[in-house]
Amino acid sequence: METQPYSSATNITALQNLRARGVPDVPEDVDFLMEHLNDPNFDYYAALPSPTSSTTEVHELDHKKIEMSEYSGGTSDFDVESRVESTRYSTASRTVTLSTFEYDDESPYPEVRAAVASIDDPTMHVNTFRMWFLGIFYTILISALNQFFSMRYPSIIITAIIAQLTALPLGKGMERVLPTTRFNTMGPFNIKEHVLITVMANVVVSGAYATDIIATQKVFYNQTLTTSYQLCLVLSTQLIGFSLGGLLRRFLVWPSSMIWPGALVTSALFNTLHKSYGKPESRHVSREKFFCIALGCSFIWYWVPGYLWTGLSVFNWVCWIAPNNVAVNTLFGTSTGLGMGILTFDWSMISYANTVVALVICFWIITPIIYFTNTWFTAYLPMSSYLTFDNTGLSYDAARVVANGSFDVAQYEAYSPVFMTATMAVAYGVAFAAFSSVVVHTFLWYRRDIVRRLKSSLRDERDVHSRLMQAYPEVPQWWYVILGLVMLILLFITVEIFPTDLPIWAVCVALALAALLAIPVGMLQAITNQQIALNVMFEMIGAYLLPGKPIAVMIFKASAYMGTNQAVGFAGDLKLGHYMKVPPRLMFTAQVLAAFLSSIVVTLVQEWMFANIVDICTPTQPQFFTCPSTGTFGSASLLWGSIGPHRLFSPGAMYSPLLWFFAVGALLPIPFYYLARRFPLSYWRYINIPVFFAGIGAMPPATGINFASWAIVGFIFQWFMRRYHFRWWMRYNYILSAGLDAGVTLSLIVIFFLLQMPKGGITLNWWGNTVWQNTADAMGTPLYVMPPGQTFGPSTWS
Repeated sequence: METQPYSSATNITALQNLRARGVPDVPEDVDFLMEHLNDPNFDYYAALPSPTSSTTEVHELDHKKIEMSEYSGGTSDFDVESRVESTRYSTASRTVTLSTFEYDDESPYPEVRAAVASIDDPTMHVNTFRMWFLGIFYTILISALNQFFSMRYPSIIITAIIAQLTALPLGKGMERVLPTTRFNTMGPFNIKEHVLITVMANVVVSGAYATDIIATQKVFYNQTLTTSYQLCLVLSTQLIGFSLGGLLRRFLVWPSSMIWPGALVTSALFNTLHKSYGKPESRHVSREKFFCIALGCSFIWYWVPGYLWTGLSVFNWVCWIAPNNVAVNTLFGTSTGLGMGILTFDWSMISYANTVVALVICFWIITPIIYFTNTWFTAYLPMSSYLTFDNTGLSYDAARVVANGSFDVAQYEAYSPVFMTATMAVAYGVAFAAFSSVVVHTFLWYRRDIVRRLKSSLRDERDVHSRLMQAYPEVPQWWYVILGLVMLILLFITVEIFPTDLPIWAVCVALALAALLAIPVGMLQAITNQQIALNVMFEMIGAYLLPGKPIAVMIFKASAYMGTNQAVGFAGDLKLGHYMKVPPRLMFTAQVLAAFLSSIVVTLVQEWMFANIVDICTPTQPQFFTCPSTGTFGSASLLWGSIGPHRLFSPGAMYSPLLWFFAVGALLPIPFYYLARRFPLSYWRYINIPVFFAGIGAMPPATGINFASWAIVGFIFQWFMRRYHFRWWMRYNYILSAGLDAGVTLSLIVIFFLLQMPKGGITLNWWGNTVWQNTADAMGTPLYVMPPGQTFGPSTWS
C-alpha cells in the first residue's frame, strides 16, 4: 500500500491501537543513525516497520498541540506530561513541498517532541516594560547573592529555575497592577516574556570568572587593585565570549541533533507553568503551592545543619568515633579526606556535585593508593585540599617566591619546592585526560557533522522549529563582530595600561584557542548536558608561553576559558529561545545587557565583602567564607604562573608521570567508538569518555560526600520516581529541587545577617557543633607528621 505523508498540522484524527513507527524507514536515515550512535537521546530498540505500516502510525498525542492557541496558557490544553511518557523513538514525519526540499513536521527526538511545542504565534508581544523590569531585577539580585555565597563553603547557588518559578506570579501581578495607559498595553504576561526574564537570570548564575583573579591578587599576592582595573577586567573577559557564540549557531543551535537536555527541561517547565497557572487543581496540589511548601520546609530544616547542629552537614560520623585515627579521617573525612561517609543532611552539600563513576575509580581507588604509598611525598600532607604546600607541610607562601608580580628563582631555591595533595595531583591528571579525550572523541563522532555545517544556514534545516524561527529576523553577523571588537579593545587596554605583564599577542593566542575548542565542547554539552572544563589546559599553555608571570597566566586562562565557556552558554540560551520561538535579536540584547550589569554588580559585591567580612578567605573564617574557588585559583596560579609547568610536569620533574593521562584520554575513546559501531544496539554507545573525566572536576574542594549523596538522591528521583511515579516526577520533581534550593538560600541569608554577622555573631558552642571540628580530618593531620625544623622532599631543586 502506498503511504501518504503525515502532517501533524492537518491530520488530527485520533487513531486507536497504533503501532510505533520504527527506524530507519528511509535509506538516508541509516547513515545518519550510524554517525550518531553516541547520541544517547535516540532509542534504537524500536521495532522495524512492517511492509503494511503507514507513516501515519506515529503513537503521539499530536492533536493536543492543535488545541493550543496561545502559549500564555489561559485556555491552553497543551499537556507536556501526556506526551513525555513514551520513550520509544519515532522519526519525524515530513511534509513534501513543491520544491525538492523536505521539512520535518516534528523533531526526530521524542524528548523534544515531549517538551517543545511545534506551533508559534509571531504576534505575541515580547519587548515589554515588565519583561525588562523583572529581567534586570533578577539579574542584579542573583548576581549579588551568588557572588556573596560563592565565597563560602559549602556554597549555595541561586539557579535560574528559581527565577523561572517566581517570575510568573510577579509578571502576572504587574499585568494587573501597572497602569494600562503607559506600561501595560501589551496584553497578558506571556511565555516569551517569561523566557527572556529567565534567560537573563541564567546568564548571571555562574558569576564572573575574573573575580577569582582579583581575589587571588589580593589574597595570594597582597596587591592593591583599583576599581577601574577590576571593572575593565571583568567586563572584557565576561563579554568577549558572546561574540564567539554567534559563530556557533550553525553548529549548536540550528541542528535538531543538538537537543540541549537542559533547555528541554526548562521548556517543559515553561509550558507546564503557563498551561496550569491560575487554574484550580482539585486532583493535585498546585505547582505553586508545592513550591511554597518545599521552600518553607527547606528554610526551616536548614537551621538544623546550618546553625543548630553543623555536624549534620558534613556528617563524617566515623571520624567522630575515632577522631585521632589519621587513616580513618583520611578516608571518611569531609574537610581534608575523601568523604567516603556517603550521607549528609545538608541540601547545599547534596547539590554541590554531580558525577559518581569516575569518583570511585579515580578518587576512591587510585588516590588512596598514591597517598598510602607516599607517592610524591603526599603522605606528609592532608589527603585532600585545594591548597599547595611547602616541604614542612605548611601552606605554600606565594609571597616568598614572587617579587613585583614576577617569579624570583633565588627566593624559590631558598624556600621550598611546591607539593600537591593526592587529590589535587589526580585532579590535574584527570584534567589532562579530559582535554585529549575531547579532541579525539569529537573527531571520531562529529567530524562529518562539523564539515557539513560549515556552509549551512538556518534555511537548510528541516527541523520544524528552525522553520518557525524563520518568521523572525536573525541577528546580523556584524552585531557579534562589533561586540567582539569593543570587548577586545577593552581587554587590550586593560592588559596594557595596568601592570598585568600580559602582552597583546598572548591575548590573541588565548582567544584563538577559545574559538577552536568552543565547537567540540559545545557539541558535547548540547548532547550530554555535561560541561567539559578546559581551564587547566589553558593555564598550562599560558604558563609555557609566559613563564614566571602568574598574573599574566591567570588573565590568559580567563580569556581563553571564558571565551569558550561564555560562547557555549550563549549558544545554550539561544537554543532555549529557538525552542520557545523568542525573537533572536531580543534574545541577544537581553543576554548582553544581563552580562554587562552582572559584571558591575559582582565586582562591587566582592569589594564590599573584602572590606566588611573579617578574616575572609582564610581557613578559620568563622562563617565559613573560606573562598574555596579562590584557593583553588590561587594554588593554580602559583603552580603554573609562578613556578611553572616545566618544574612540575616536564620530563624528569616530580609530577611528570601525570602526563600519561594525556595518552589515556586520547586512547580511551577509540575502542568504545569501534565497539559502538560494531554493536550499535549495545550499551557501548552510551560510554562517553570526556564526560567520564569532566564529571569530577570539582574535586578538590568537593569531596566524596558531595558526589555520593548526590548519587543517592539522583537514583531516587531520577530513576525510581521517574520510572514508577512518572506523573508525580513530571509534575513536581524540578519544582521540588527549586524549592529546596530557594529555602536553603533564604535560610543562609537570614542566619548570616541575623545571627552571624552583627557584633561578632552569636554561636552555639556545644558537642553537635564542635565534634566534627575536633578531628584529624578538620585539622588536616597528615599520615606522616614532620618534626619541627625538619623537611621532606628532594634536597635540591631549581
